[in-house]
Amino acid sequence: MRPIKEIAAKVGLTEDDLEYYGKYKAKVSLDVYERLKDRPSGKLIFTTAITATPAGEGKTTTAVGLTQALGKLGKKVMLCLREPALGPTFGVKGGAAGGGYSQVVPMEDINLHFTGDFHAVTSAHNLLSAMIDNHIVKGNALDIDVTRVTFRRVMDMNDRSLRRIVVGLGGKADGIPRETGFDITVASEIMAILCLATGMEDLKKRLGEMVVAYTRTNKPVFARELKAVGAMAVLLKDAVKPNLVQTLEGQPAFVHGGPFANIAHGNNSILATRTALKLADYVVTEGGFASDLGAEKFFDIVSPASGMKPDVVVLVTTIRALNMHGGVPKAQVSEKNLKALEAGLANLGAHIHNLTQNFGTLPCVVAINKFPTDRPEEIKMVEDYCAKMGVRTALSEVVVKGGDGGIELANAVLETLESKKSNFKPLYDPKLPIKDKIEILATRVYGADGVVYTPEAEKNIETLNKLGFDKLPICMAKTQHSITDNPDLKGAPRGWSLTVRQVKVSAGAGFIVALTGEIMTMPGLSKEPAAEKVDIFPDGKIVGLF
Repeated sequence: MRPIKEIAAKVGLTEDDLEYYGKYKAKVSLDVYERLKDRPSGKLIFTTAITATPAGEGKTTTAVGLTQALGKLGKKVMLCLREPALGPTFGVKGGAAGGGYSQVVPMEDINLHFTGDFHAVTSAHNLLSAMIDNHIVKGNALDIDVTRVTFRRVMDMNDRSLRRIVVGLGGKADGIPRETGFDITVASEIMAILCLATGMEDLKKRLGEMVVAYTRTNKPVFARELKAVGAMAVLLKDAVKPNLVQTLEGQPAFVHGGPFANIAHGNNSILATRTALKLADYVVTEGGFASDLGAEKFFDIVSPASGMKPDVVVLVTTIRALNMHGGVPKAQVSEKNLKALEAGLANLGAHIHNLTQNFGTLPCVVAINKFPTDRPEEIKMVEDYCAKMGVRTALSEVVVKGGDGGIELANAVLETLESKKSNFKPLYDPKLPIKDKIEILATRVYGADGVVYTPEAEKNIETLNKLGFDKLPICMAKTQHSITDNPDLKGAPRGWSLTVRQVKVSAGAGFIVALTGEIMTMPGLSKEPAAEKVDIFPDGKIVGLF
């Protein structure tokens, strides 16, 4: 690794712009964007993927490798990623800093406590939770209905036992008993706000607009009414600043914020990406999971909130994952099975259609993340399929070759940027009725025939309409394992209906959350969690975080 001040100098940042967190990490002042905001923006390269499988698609690794390849071609480039959460790091997924020769470093720090951003979000969130309960105990001047406190507590760890709990047990001195629970920190509305805020004043305004409960007369209670905004902002004063690190090949990278794409909007911070666009000619970023989740939410939530528009999209796929979508079990994904591969291509096709047909004119390049077991005839089948759909393909071998393995992809992206102009536009008008927006997402993005609402969801929508929250975009909470709301359905199923079981407002973040299927906001650990493989040696070397 090179000292972070040398990495910063590549894009014109000086030591006065940095707040050091050791030799290899730094916070970047919010003043940088204000100083450069009139400078022309670079090109935004958005990376997404087909529907996630246990075989892995390598989206983050591809984004890192593409950045390194553009650097090798002499381009002034920056990378923008989300921060990994501790829960998945020690759960099923493991670390999320890339892999092989396409990583952001220092990997151990990034995958663990990093610069403390997640802890700051956790503290700010739980401070407000404590102030809500304290307000109720100390007279309840706001007339909060203790059965309708919607703001739960959070922690940055997978712990299923805390999903539903009772607080306030032990008598009057210990509070008023009520049912509540914990979500994982990345599901906190404050995490979403951190990534959608455009500055400190906007952050404070959004914090104040969070709906945390309802009164006994059905009126919303806002965080600002509990006089908690100032204290929360103080806890977040450093977390709001983008974190600067580097790729293995020395390209500058912002790693900032971490909302999940299956339960939140799934993209890194606006503050990081818009600053990068002023510092570099090309900015590579990624959205969580597939095009139906992180990408759609960037296009319909982040882009309208920030004014940033993608110039080209890179869609990552693998032969292994396509085999799984064709019905092959994980243990056999590396075996030759052209029939399964052909069937699995339907999932790739659904994502190509989603990206190229739903958001105006949006140029797309399919990156085939090549594994050693991939055969020429399998790769050709994918290439031919994409050609019929009118999109360009490129092989990517960034895991084993770093930037050199991404040159073909980088050239394809650069040539696409030159030959095809983006005329991007969001999928829907946020002023449409709530059900209309959900219907558009269900039918045009997920391929459903329609939408079914539970009685609770119907009641939720009626309440949001009465309170005037109906003009916000939709943030769908949906499984990442299928393009449908059923994680067991692979490929691109037809003839199904999306079930919405609950609808709630995240007024501070500026969107409506529609919960579908069995999606949960507090994950659990697997039978053999990744934590079992993590250790530290006497010399300080850490293993098992990949």
